[in-house]
Amino acid sequence: MPIKRNRWLYLGLAGITMLLGLSSRRLAEHLPHILNQYLGDSLWALMVFFLWALLLKTRTTSLIAGYALLFSFGVELSQLYHAFWIDSLRQTRLGGLVLGYGFLWRDLLAYSIGIGCGISIDKLIIKSKQ
Repeated sequence: MPIKRNRWLYLGLAGITMLLGLSSRRLAEHLPHILNQYLGDSLWALMVFFLWALLLKTRTTSLIAGYALLFSFGVELSQLYHAFWIDSLRQTRLGGLVLGYGFLWRDLLAYSIGIGCGISIDKLIIKSKQ
């Protein structure tokens, strides 16, 4: 049976996740330290998952998760590259939010957690439509 995702739903989920991620930065002083370390990055990867689901609305959840992991890990690994042009982009607010600032191994774990949550949410949505 083909999968039919509602693009508006996934766009809304991506938007809500983005707002939660930005809020997590502002509320950092009120959150436990362990959440501060992982929450923003996990939410960023969850948003990436929802955007891939929006773009590839008929594809399998595992394919979407694979693309989201490749994209997220690729962005993190790109932080090992330091040329003037990309470091200049990272110094802007939007560039820093999208590209990050510096490589951290723990971010790969946070991305995996966020995408794992995306897989669970996606499967629940698909199951509820059957």
